[in-house]
Amino acid sequence: MYNLYTLKNGLRVVTEKNDSVKSISVGIMVQNGSRNESEELNGISHFIEHMFFKGTTKRNPKEIAASVEDLGGQINAFTSKETTCYYVKNLSTHLDLSLEILSDIILNSKFATEDIEKEKGVVVEEINMSEDNPEDALDDLHSKVAFANSPLSYPILGTKEKVKSFSRESIKDFIKKKYTPHNSVISVCGNFDDGELKLLIEKYFCGWKNDNIYLPSYGSESLQRGTASLDKDIEQLHIGLGLKGLPFGHEKGYALILLSNIFGGGASSVLFQKVREELGLCYNIYCYPQAFQGVGMLNIYTGLSSKYAEKALDVIIKELYKFSKSTITSDVLEMNKEKIKANYILGLESTSSRMFSNAKSVLFKNKISTQDEVIKKIDRVNLEDVEFVLKECFGNGIINSSYVGSNINYNLLDNVIESSIEAYKNSSKKVEV
Repeated sequence: MYNLYTLKNGLRVVTEKNDSVKSISVGIMVQNGSRNESEELNGISHFIEHMFFKGTTKRNPKEIAASVEDLGGQINAFTSKETTCYYVKNLSTHLDLSLEILSDIILNSKFATEDIEKEKGVVVEEINMSEDNPEDALDDLHSKVAFANSPLSYPILGTKEKVKSFSRESIKDFIKKKYTPHNSVISVCGNFDDGELKLLIEKYFCGWKNDNIYLPSYGSESLQRGTASLDKDIEQLHIGLGLKGLPFGHEKGYALILLSNIFGGGASSVLFQKVREELGLCYNIYCYPQAFQGVGMLNIYTGLSSKYAEKALDVIIKELYKFSKSTITSDVLEMNKEKIKANYILGLESTSSRMFSNAKSVLFKNKISTQDEVIKKIDRVNLEDVEFVLKECFGNGIINSSYVGSNINYNLLDNVIESSIEAYKNSSKKVEV
């Protein structure tokens, strides 16, 4: 059973009751991420996420973690391009503590100068770790190519130089501007008493005051054409290819998920079967959509030996254009609807997954997307929707590319892409999938 209401201070609350579990997941999601930063402050959202765990007027850092973990619970947070979320998962008997500790870190954190300086070293090491991971490095590189000068191109972690420049004043000022009840949501999912929960939320969060009503807005965005490479002394070449996607909440979004799944979503997909199973060119290859406010991208990723790169790119593009000209039968459409529904339902088996999903839905759409509503939307995907996505997304071909590896001749690889596109885009005839 769902419930959605707003506190007097503008803070939205979404709850989902589930009496069949003995746990509770509580989260505060803020509409603020790396996309909401200036270039000078890139990485500050993620840094602030760290700092909320570094001590309040009531608890030191160890006490923040121990107060939840000593009861067998979990406390954590994450920052994305467009959101930051702080959450606790606990036994339902510890609902009061879960809400109290989240309010404590959000409303009473000290941001001591010595803690800020210490945490800079921690985040710099996190950046080093990310840079050592080729897939993470590829994601950041591809964002720069795809979104150029837009804040969507900024790395979530920021840069080492920017992180070292943050001051207590810049952190406090950013929080005052970007952390407000009006652009935040409390999401609770699990086993609870409705009356008790409402009283506790009012007790711990009605005191959250901020005269600044920050409601993020984003300008028009579009994917940029381009390519980039990063030289790293590693064995494999990691390749990212970007196609046009659909923005968050687009009416054809589930059709894109369905087609992305067919083309590169698993071991039975077109890309996996052709590039890995039939030709043996790689171990890992997949396709996935990214949906942001106002813009989206469809990504193809593979990691392989550089000696197979030209062949793999040629095959990927050939399969892409064949797929964009394909027709999906009704049987295949219905089968893949069931796959999407299964993935969706299985992905929401835990109270924390549902808590995140509800929070994001309310944060960006100001309404709850119930499981039944989502299932109905998937069921309504039709062949006309499929044709739209095949033409709009797959049919526009590869727009941008990025490469991470050793001694990359990306001009050669991009020439392979261009020549393959010319060779296949006009020759592909309609085929049945």
